[in-house]
Amino acid sequence: MPSFERTDRISEEIRREVDKIIREDVRDPRIAGTYSIVRAEATRDLRYCKVRVSILESELRAPMMEALKKASGFIRRELSHRMMLRYTPELIFELDTNIEYAAHINEILKQTEAAHEDSGN
Repeated sequence: MPSFERTDRISEEIRREVDKIIREDVRDPRIAGTYSIVRAEATRDLRYCKVRVSILESELRAPMMEALKKASGFIRRELSHRMMLRYTPELIFELDTNIEYAAHINEILKQTEAAHEDSGN
């Protein structure tokens, strides 16, 4: 079975560098609030890289994702200057809702637990 350690290392480095570029170099007022670059997943041939972004404030999600998609060319160019790769992958930004989903599941569990305690008394 082939090892994808190199791809994993490059993906993690892309995640770190994209985060730095967005925080330090992208000057778009729509990129604001509390956000995190959760994960980057490069393809084996390093042509594409999905960048998963978690945005805490729900009202900022759509405008921020639009701003990131518009800035993807700039971010890719900056990434090419910072990383020594033969080919800099095309960045595909995706919204990560895992944290929101986990909070939703936690709320359901609390409600179920409260209902169970009420019926047990």
